[in-house]
Amino acid sequence: MSITKRLIPGFLRDRAVALIGEECYVSLVENLNIFDTKCLKYAISKGLGVGLVLGGLIMKLPQLIVILRARSARGVSLTAYGFETLSYGIITAYSARQAYPFSTYGENFFLGIQNVVITLLIVYFAPRSTPTQLAGAAVAIAVGAYLLLTIPMSYLAMLQGSTIPLTFLSKVPQIISNHRLQSTGTLSSFAVFAAVAGTFARLFTTATEVKDPLVFWSYVGAAVLNVIIGVQMAMYWRSDERPSIPKYREDQKYPVAHELPQTAPIGTPTSPGKIDPAGSHNGSGRRWTRKLD
Repeated sequence: MSITKRLIPGFLRDRAVALIGEECYVSLVENLNIFDTKCLKYAISKGLGVGLVLGGLIMKLPQLIVILRARSARGVSLTAYGFETLSYGIITAYSARQAYPFSTYGENFFLGIQNVVITLLIVYFAPRSTPTQLAGAAVAIAVGAYLLLTIPMSYLAMLQGSTIPLTFLSKVPQIISNHRLQSTGTLSSFAVFAAVAGTFARLFTTATEVKDPLVFWSYVGAAVLNVIIGVQMAMYWRSDERPSIPKYREDQKYPVAHELPQTAPIGTPTSPGKIDPAGSHNGSGRRWTRKLD
């Protein structure tokens, strides 16, 4: 009898066997056969899968917290989150109805739920948002979830194939927004970099356990686009530290006095014998210039 067999409690053994199977458990744990490549890859895949599912429980929480604290979803693309949520829903429904192990897709289920909340927050905090718009978004999400659970499997397989362009549509608006603003706004760096690591790990687990090209290539597309957003996050890391445009109060037309940029005193010459040709403001607010003879 091996040492590991005597030392490992029965309840841990049962859970390990349930995860990687009796054959691989005996080979890797009891016989310590680390050269069993097949079982080693399978065990690594299972470990990554469980880690991804657990990570999926919290991956989007930082983004939720950022939006709630800022009471703004500036820089977070509604279009991107809408398509991403749909993609998560399709992958979850397709994998579940194909009876794939939950460890190979479970994070999509949890990420989809968190995305629904974030999507509704984006609508809620949008300028000129109305309760009707928020209710409409909630109804659309509920109807979409019902359809994914009830449509024939042949149609669902077609939708699974569509997750590749859906992934493109979900990421490109965010990439364009980041580039246009030269900032990632309220995007969570944790969520972005966790998504990069997660998609690469999921490529490994899908290739090892599922071997479904529809699922695999959807993760390939997601990995590439997540890397682009990760690069933008690194490029624009300090972009929000640049001087901001003066803020405006709702009840006034002009910038708040203490937020106006500091300028040189009136009449300060820019060069000997000359007054600033751009002019200065007198007490009445009119611009004036003075020439020296």
